[in-house]
Amino acid sequence: MPFVITSPCMHEKAGDCVDVCPVDCIAKGEDQFYIDPDICIDCGACEAVCPVTAIYHEEEVPPEEQAYIQKAIDFYKTYEG
Repeated sequence: MPFVITSPCMHEKAGDCVDVCPVDCIAKGEDQFYIDPDICIDCGACEAVCPVTAIYHEEEVPPEEQAYIQKAIDFYKTYEG
């Protein structure tokens, strides 16, 4: 999973990341956006424009935000985009 969207996105959902993604790998969930790890090309465009600094490369997700890695995995297990 290249990038992960974390708690600052919760209920914010600004959507700037969706607009700049060149491969359309970001989906809107009930409470936040999620990045599809199978489609993401690891370009970082989403991270650069996030107005709430919610997007991290998986290896840089802060310890207190680690649960969002599993949350994204679980989202895409049931996502029917």
